Amino acid sequence: MANLCIIPARGGSKRIPRKNIKDFLGKPMISYAIDTAIQSGLFEEIMVSTEDEEIAKTAMSFGASIPFLRSKNNADDFATTAQVIEEVIDVYSNSGKYFDHICCMYPCTPLVQPEYLIASYNILFEKNVDSVIPVVAYDYPIQRALKNEDGFIRFFNPEFALTRSQDLEKSFHDAGQFYWLKTKIFLEKTKILTDNSGYYEMSSFDCQDIDTENDWKMAEVKYKMKHKINE
Repeated sequence: MANLCIIPARGGSKRIPRKNIKDFLGKPMISYAIDTAIQSGLFEEIMVSTEDEEIAKTAMSFGASIPFLRSKNNADDFATTAQVIEEVIDVYSNSGKYFDHICCMYPCTPLVQPEYLIASYNILFEKNVDSVIPVVAYDYPIQRALKNEDGFIRFFNPEFALTRSQDLEKSFHDAGQFYWLKTKIFLEKTKILTDNSGYYEMSSFDCQDIDTENDWKMAEVKYKMKHKINE
């Protein structure tokens, strides 16, 4: 079975300018995602979807392919991940190339390890699901969440105000690191999360959203700690 890794990396990041190729502990940020995909041994091809010439040049220097530059329609702030994936599939299909499975891996994922990609890929077959989404458990029960109501603090779900935390259902959020998809089903449903999606649970120590400078620093701290532990 043929697998394609898509790393979507547009050049227009505003909160952290040029973050996809900004230096992260000695290497461009995007190089970590490319290296992880290569080390997993899962992919026939690892491509970067970008409209940016500098990102393309950097990605190729670390072993990724750039078969085409992303269209302007999919290079703005409003383009969805699903739209980017659709465009990649269409271009490859038009050139006669087809992949059974796709892993869309975000470029700012230095904490992802090859074994995470392998384990989540296996879930596609073990559970016979359409896609696999990496998730992280909330540290605190969402059923006990609070809100501001006209200047007063209130429970979103007051019926759980006295329920013990251990008796509340465990909840998760999208880890925002990568997604595994069965290509045929994705093209039929044109969405990543379906009613038949599986999940791969990650630790909050193994992922980090990187949208602010503080996020960046936290990712560096986690990376240093992980590799010190591994050594």
